[in-house]
Amino acid sequence: MKILHVISQPPDFTGSGKVLRQIIFQSRNFGHENFLLAGVEQGAELLPALVGTDHCLSVHFGGPDLSFTLPGMSDIMPYPSRRFSSLTAEEIDQYRQVFTRKIHQAIDWFRPDILHTHHLWMVSALVRSAGRQISMVTTCHGTCLRQHHLCPELGRTLLEALRQIDRVISLSQDQKQTIVDSLGIAPEVIDVISGGVDQTCFFHVPKRCEGTVHLVYAGKLSTAKGLPWLLSSLEKLGDLPFQLHIAGTSSGPEQQMCLDLAGRLGAKALCYGALSHEDLGKLMQKAHIFVLPSFFEGLPLVLMEAAACGCKIITTSLGGVRELFGTGENPMVEMIDLPRLETIDQPYMSDMPVLEQCLADVLRRNIEQVLSGSLPDAACATDFSQRFTWEKIFLKIQAVYQELSERVR
Repeated sequence: MKILHVISQPPDFTGSGKVLRQIIFQSRNFGHENFLLAGVEQGAELLPALVGTDHCLSVHFGGPDLSFTLPGMSDIMPYPSRRFSSLTAEEIDQYRQVFTRKIHQAIDWFRPDILHTHHLWMVSALVRSAGRQISMVTTCHGTCLRQHHLCPELGRTLLEALRQIDRVISLSQDQKQTIVDSLGIAPEVIDVISGGVDQTCFFHVPKRCEGTVHLVYAGKLSTAKGLPWLLSSLEKLGDLPFQLHIAGTSSGPEQQMCLDLAGRLGAKALCYGALSHEDLGKLMQKAHIFVLPSFFEGLPLVLMEAAACGCKIITTSLGGVRELFGTGENPMVEMIDLPRLETIDQPYMSDMPVLEQCLADVLRRNIEQVLSGSLPDAACATDFSQRFTWEKIFLKIQAVYQELSERVR
């Protein structure tokens, strides 16, 4: 089967890029031929290493294709980016024209059997319009639903095309319901298929606590991910022997704010910047607790990776997280109730003192438990990892491809 993969941004090692890379890797292992079209910043080519130089095509931002900076699916990206809400009408028109031209070019050359796009947003709508005769699958990662909330006028212009996509992959049942409610996509075309764990990088090794409890945060340095909340909460625990390891990056004022807050913890906070899968896996294997106090997520793969490495997890009680770990007693996971949100991913600032004390209390209790020798059982980590291998996840995606292919015949 020939699969044309399309994404509006670089297929890096975060979020949707991580999922796309695994889908291409597994697809190749199962004998499919792949072609990749992606948006990239000028001079930041990542595509040939994934699919080969003759099976990729780029839309260059800040270069010969589009003069402006790449718009990110999140407001804060781990590289310089624009917000879709800041694009002018002329820039949106240029965006549509260039992507449409490259989509037609890829289709005409590759002649795919399946179109697989990422995000229920502009590029997926353009792919649907350009390749109406080809079966199409789109994976929703959650950030696209946020864009429909932030850019409702632009979003409304996309709905007709998005509703004509043959199958949509949602990461959770909670996300599926949001897609139905907010975009009007029929529930019968939406398949719930989670992400997976790369077992070559994320696996359990025996843990010990030798006097210092190691915590890890991995993600963008942003308020939406809850990092300032975490850092302010840890300031209240100066009497405890812990060290926080921060893996990730972003850009702009929010990154600097997070770095400044981390600096107030002194030697108790180490910032690594962006890490490869291999290095992040090694960091998680040495850590005791993984913390992700995010205010908005689809299904964060880092939680799955941390669980596979045997970390105890502290996170907010988001819909996809509850589906992943269950709502009953789970020795690996402690969930914090999501606070009141003023916007789709920002709490009321007046609530922050109470939120900080709440998270500080949860952190103190879990750090003290680790100090007393309480860690998740190795069998829990191994069982979790085995249930979410990328091979098993891709088999579900491949079943969607095959069903669409057979329907065409």
